[in-house]
Amino acid sequence: MKTAKASKFKSLIGPLWIGLCAAFFLTNCRSDIVYSQFSPISYSDGAMSSSDKWHMDSVVRFDYTIVDAQTDYQLLVYVRHTERYPYQNMWLFVEDSLRKDTIEFYLADDRGQWLGNKHHGFIEMPVLLESNYHYPDTGHYSLSIRHGMRDSLLRGITDVGIEIIRNGKE
Repeated sequence: MKTAKASKFKSLIGPLWIGLCAAFFLTNCRSDIVYSQFSPISYSDGAMSSSDKWHMDSVVRFDYTIVDAQTDYQLLVYVRHTERYPYQNMWLFVEDSLRKDTIEFYLADDRGQWLGNKHHGFIEMPVLLESNYHYPDTGHYSLSIRHGMRDSLLRGITDVGIEIIRNGKE
């Protein structure tokens, strides 16, 4: 025998569930992200194969399209690494058709504690490359990244990524 309370509760579950799902997707889908991509780092020399070693001559390249040249963008570089990464900091050489940059950032604090977001044994560190970058025109662009560390084979790096975010129009 069903009670009126139980029936009323069951009738609210469907709309409540749909509302919660819609709120989740609306808060997690960012329409201001123009491009977001990660590239796995892999190195193989025949006898050894690993997915967390980055050779200094290995260039990670990202190709993307800008359709709105009237706004400014934030450019972020992401580095995913494991605890095998041997240093506190990292140097990257970043190049596109408009400029060349050398950036240094820290992956760990002075006590050796990893900075960034930790997920399932990986640490993801976002680095702001540009906060108000203006593309001169619409079209296809590419951005290349390689590490600038002294080690020719840098261990502990699993992925490198970029994210391009449209700044709010004023």
